[in-house]
Amino acid sequence: MDLRTALARLPENPRVVVTGNHATPWHLLGLVDEALASYRLWALNGQPGLPDREGVVLESSFVGPAQRRSPRLRYVPARLSMVPRLFADRLPPDLVVLHTTRPRDGKVSLGVEVNVLPAAIEACRRRGGLVVAQVNDRMPWTYGDAELDLAQVDVLVEGDAEMPHAPVHAVDETSARIGALVSGRVSDGSTMQAGIGAVPDATLRGLVDRTGLRVWTEMFSDSVLALEKAGALDRNVAITASFLFGSPELLEWVDRNDRIVMRRTEVTNSPARIARNPQMVSVNTALQVDLFGQVNASRIRARIHSGFGGQTDFYVGALHSQGGQAFMALRSWHPKADVSTIVPLVDEPVTSFQMSAVVTEQGLAEVFGVDEREQARQIISVAHPSVRDELLEEAVELGLA
Repeated sequence: MDLRTALARLPENPRVVVTGNHATPWHLLGLVDEALASYRLWALNGQPGLPDREGVVLESSFVGPAQRRSPRLRYVPARLSMVPRLFADRLPPDLVVLHTTRPRDGKVSLGVEVNVLPAAIEACRRRGGLVVAQVNDRMPWTYGDAELDLAQVDVLVEGDAEMPHAPVHAVDETSARIGALVSGRVSDGSTMQAGIGAVPDATLRGLVDRTGLRVWTEMFSDSVLALEKAGALDRNVAITASFLFGSPELLEWVDRNDRIVMRRTEVTNSPARIARNPQMVSVNTALQVDLFGQVNASRIRARIHSGFGGQTDFYVGALHSQGGQAFMALRSWHPKADVSTIVPLVDEPVTSFQMSAVVTEQGLAEVFGVDEREQARQIISVAHPSVRDELLEEAVELGLA
């Protein structure tokens, strides 16, 4: 069956789920967009180039730069671990558009992006929908839930393309300071969750002298490879993740590497599964933290900027882990907005709350297991010095001092 014939069988205004993040199959998605006058396009963290025109409704539970300011965006709030349930019930897909390896031994691999795709494929299959894939010789072959029986794919489309690579940035002094404070709390044998970005990168790279570390994470980048090279990882335990993004060297390392096990979101982001990991350490960041320990990591002036992602999943899981810790790591001053990231009371919808500690370049504030007044005092101590007096005054008004 050719692609155009297959697409012609779809219902009117179908829901299309496409591989998101940095693994979008641009060639195949372009062909789909040409063939369909109107449709709903579900993508996690949609990147620039995503179709955004009349007739296309952009759906997501984690908003990316291509979706953020679109008048056609329909944001569906959901923790990432719950998105598969949306596909199974409220938001069933009619078409799933994948980016895969070339078939081998009756299978393809989803490579660098597993995430919510297995759930989307299953939900689509249950209702007689269509699954199509762009095959790319440059996509790394990964194992676990990334492997998909070829019988589950209706149409394969050739589409060799260079895989996107994460830009290389030097870790700045502020990020290095925050990373050092967090890594100083991580002991040998801990299990790490940290994503991409200057602070998580600095944190993980600060652990090269540890031993027996494990990785159970939503995503990872080159900082995990740095730990592997340093001998800091327990090589008897698989590195578990749901998607990845990094350098050409990272992609080469994960290709056919049976120590890398890619799992679907319901597994990697299950708080119960996360909690089973010994000394689980979760490192996340935010736009704002207030004196009650509430976090806004999702919205700017009430408009959605990103979404819950896996933050709430990993915070809950880490805190229930034996010896686990959940860190909120951020700069004390937002360089672009030119404002303090520590505020008296967040005036945006709350993304999460209650972590082990809040960490800025000013220090580490212990916030778990102390009364609310001590919590506020600790958080003020890591705010930018220029706003501490104002925060103390606000704390009095809030009954926190």
